[in-house]
Amino acid sequence: MTEPEPLRPRAPITAANVLAWLEETAEAVRAGAVSADDLIAVLGELRRASAACADASDWALLAAREEGASLRQIAPVFGKGYVRAPAARLEKLHRQALNSQQWLEILRERASV
Repeated sequence: MTEPEPLRPRAPITAANVLAWLEETAEAVRAGAVSADDLIAVLGELRRASAACADASDWALLAAREEGASLRQIAPVFGKGYVRAPAARLEKLHRQALNSQQWLEILRERASV
C-alpha cells in the first residue's frame, strides 16, 4: 500500500495574484469605473488582509521552529539572510505565545471579539 503524499501547504494568496488584481483594478480606476468610496472600502479590506497575513506569517514561523527549522534556514525568507530578524520576531512572539497552537488560539480569540 502506498503512503499518501504529505500535505504541502500553500499561502492562500500570492504576490502574483495581488499584482494581477492590482493591474485589473488600476485599469478600472483609470476608466472611471471605480469611485473614491470603493477605493476607501478596498483600502480597509487590504489593511485587514495585511494584518491577517502578518498573523499567519507569525504562526508559520512558530510552527517551523517547532518542526525543527533552524534560524539559518528561516532567515532567507526575512530578506538578507540574517538570523537576527527571525530571532527578534520569535522573541517578540514568545512574549505572547509559547507555541503555534497558543498563537492560533490568540488569533481565534481576536476574531471572535
